[in-house]
Parts: sequence; structure tokens; C-alpha cells
Amino acid sequence: MFVASWIWGAVTILYCVYWFLIGRRRRRRQGEPPLENGFLPYLGCALQFGANPLEFLREKQKKHGHIFTCRVAGKYIHFLTDPFSYRSLIRQGKHLDWKKFHFATSAKAFGHGSIDPMEGNTTENFHQTFIRTLQGNALDPLIEAMMENLQYVMLQSRTSKVQPNIWVTEGLYAFCCRVMFESGFLTLFGTEFNSSHDKNLSKQETERAHILNALENFKEFDKIFPALVAGLPIHLFKSAHSAREKLGEALLHKNLLKRNKLSELVTLRMFLNDTLSTFDDKEKAKTHVAVLWASQANTIPATFWSLFYLIKSPEAMRAATEEVKTVLESAGEKIGLDSKNISLNRKQLDNMPILDSIIKEAMRLSSASMTFRVAKEDFTLHLEKEFYNIRRDDIVALYPQLLHFDPEIYADPLTFKYDRYLDENGEEKTDFYRNGRKLKYYYMPFGTGIAKCPGRLFAVHEIKQFLTLILSYFEIELVDSNVQCPSLDQSRAGLGILQPTNDVDFRYRLKFL
Repeated sequence: MFVASWIWGAVTILYCVYWFLIGRRRRRRQGEPPLENGFLPYLGCALQFGANPLEFLREKQKKHGHIFTCRVAGKYIHFLTDPFSYRSLIRQGKHLDWKKFHFATSAKAFGHGSIDPMEGNTTENFHQTFIRTLQGNALDPLIEAMMENLQYVMLQSRTSKVQPNIWVTEGLYAFCCRVMFESGFLTLFGTEFNSSHDKNLSKQETERAHILNALENFKEFDKIFPALVAGLPIHLFKSAHSAREKLGEALLHKNLLKRNKLSELVTLRMFLNDTLSTFDDKEKAKTHVAVLWASQANTIPATFWSLFYLIKSPEAMRAATEEVKTVLESAGEKIGLDSKNISLNRKQLDNMPILDSIIKEAMRLSSASMTFRVAKEDFTLHLEKEFYNIRRDDIVALYPQLLHFDPEIYADPLTFKYDRYLDENGEEKTDFYRNGRKLKYYYMPFGTGIAKCPGRLFAVHEIKQFLTLILSYFEIELVDSNVQCPSLDQSRAGLGILQPTNDVDFRYRLKFL
């Protein structure tokens, strides 16, 4: 929290200086949404929004209605809060650009040149690359590799520490972070050894040490990621800058070519970097750092919240354990340290509605993503019953946490209910209502429309695999069964799944298999 306070303090000072040089306040024109310029020069409402986005937007919604404009760090953002109007926004592709904001944010945060094809550094369509390699048939080898790597990390890479009948105590977030990062890194970026044939433990231990070092660099860089998105230069953060450069060094093409079992995503990205871009070697590597961050930054906290709520709820634990047992039995899979690894394909994993509901509910409670669209030109935004004038380069945004915590949609919205997304038949529930009207958009942790996260399917499968293996191989419990649910780290609002402000101790041991 000290780091977050320091970040916003630095943002305030720098932006105030900037405002005195070039800043001006906007006046609302006829036909435009209600306007909140805020009290601070240039920053506008940024600090109020950053302190508690949900309460800030609720207050403005109560004051102005379902659409209003806020000045945030020099940008004018039109917040659209009526879920029945979301479709109107998504259909405005002619006037709104979803790529511009993401391209600019990636370049600022990761330090590569612009990946906007219009600017001439590359002609790669990044979104299509991700869809091609993270969806459809491309999911199958990723799921297979992740299942193998999760079991290696959980059961083999730490064999000396995890033994039957011996409890191991660890921070739950630290455990999820370590297991998911190491497994995900191996799945996407391959290995320095052939795990099927190479039994040289010292070589495997060296590989693991390299990955855990990458994890430390990832955490150091990720810690100041909100500041980079806010526009602060990374050179203000010496250790984070160094960490990002070390991650880039590890992901240079010359180093990736020494690894086995690279994923199709990384292999294709390397090829397209080499053939379609003018990036130098370091910039190419930084685009891979972006892939690494995108694959971990939201998956890790989503895994934590899913496991935390699962352990905290005996009813959820019983239901999930029974579902996992049933699916494994129907697949003919036997659990045992002397047996072969558990193997579940995509169809079998998709036949786990209870785990799916647990993950959805955990993400509903922890997600604070934002959907951004940048106006290409002055235009009129037509909603269900009204229309508003939007200026060129303004941002139109959705903040789905308003939706996820709406008591008219979700009864007791702050309470974890493991079966919230199950219907009366125990299958996926898709019927949610507000004011008696059925909602098309009721669950949006991954965004919506064409900009919906292309890696969302793999992310959910990863978490489902993680939970399946935890329930199969380990006994788990919280050290303090009465521990309170950690608060959400609001400094990361807008970036996706929020991290906990503090870790929670739990303990685990191998079952007698």
C-alpha cells in the first residue's frame, strides 16, 4: 500500500506541473453527457476514482444518471453504466476504436515500439495471432501441456519438501503464484530440458531456479504496472526497470531458440516478429514480456480467489470434490503418486459445471476490469432511449464491477455462492435479470465484443486444472479457519482481477494414495 501511495503522490506532482504548462478545463456542450472536471488540475477525478472506483461511479451514477463524463489524468472518459445500453456501445465499431488504447498502453508499459500497424513498425495483427493460437483446436495442446506441467510442479519439482503425512504451511497467494507461474511459463515458453527423457536432477533444478528468478522479476515489474499505465516513466522505478530488462533478456529470440516444446503462440509470434516487424532484438523480446504478463497477471489472482473461496466454503468443497471424483472415474483416471499423470481433455474439463461456477463466482467478486473505446471522430452515441454527442479522442468506458455487484442482478452480491451460476438442473445458468428484463451482459471479467480477452478460455481451463489436481492429490485447509476474506487491492482497478492486499496462510499435505 505504501508503494501505491507513493505512485499516486508522484502522479499528482508530475501531472500538476504538466497542467500548469498546458492544461485546460473542458466546458460541457449541448447534447453531451453531464461533466465532472474534478478539483485537481489535469488529474481531475483520478485520485477519487483510484481510491474506490466502485463507490465513485455509484455516486456519480446517482447524481447524473446512467451516463456521465469524468476527466481522468487529462482524458475525458464517458462512463456508461446501464447494462441494457452495452450493446449500443459495442455496435459502434464505425466510430470507436478498441485497439488504440491497448496499443498505447502496451508500448508504455513494456517498452517496445508501437504495435499499431498504422505506425509502420509491424504489420502483424496481434489480436488474430492470439485468437489463432489460444482458441479452437489450438487449445488442445495447451491444455495437455499445462496438465503435465502442473503435475510436475506440484509433485516432482519439490519432492523433497512435499511428503505424505507431512503438512506444509505456506501463503495461499504465494503458493498459487509460484505454481501457476512456473507451470504457465513451461507451457508457453517450453523447457531447457526434455522432461520425458532427461533425468539429470541438477539440470532440472537449474531450470527451476531460472524460472523462479523470472517470477521474482515478474513480481517486481508487476508491482508498478498501474503506475506505467497511468503514464509514469519506468525509469522512476529502478528495480522494476531492471526486472523488466532481465525478463526481456531471458526472452530474446536467441535464448528462446534453445528451448524445447515452445507453444504455438510463442513460435508464431517469433516468426511474425522476424518477418513482419522492424523491431530490434530487444523490442521483439519485450513483446514476449507482454505475452508473459498477459498470461499471468490476472490468472494468478483469479486462481487465488477460486481456491480461497473453495477452502472457505465446506459446501463448495464437498460439491467440487465429488464432481472431480466423478469426472476422473468416468475418464478412467486413477490417482496415485506411482500412477501415470492424470490426463483430462478439453471436453472432460468442460463437463465440470460446479468448478466452472466456483471460478465464475470468485472472478465476479474480484474482477475490476474496464472496457475502453476511443472515439475516432466526433459522433452521436445512440443508446436505448437517448443519444449523446461524443468528441474525437474521448474514451467511452464500461466498468463491469457495477454490474457484478448490482443487488438487482445478484442477490447478496458481496457473498460468495458457489452455485450462483448453476441452474436447477445443475447445469450452467445463463438467465439473469434486472428490473424484470433478461440481461445479455451479466458477467464480464474478460471484457466484451471483439476486444474480449482472446486467452479467456485457456485461463479458465488452467484454473480448473489447478483445482482438479489440488483436490485430487492434496488435503488442504486454512491455518485459521475463521480468517477474514482479504480486501481487494484497488490500486489495480481497471486492469482485471484484483490482487488481495494481504496473503492468507494455509497448509497442505499429500493424500495417502
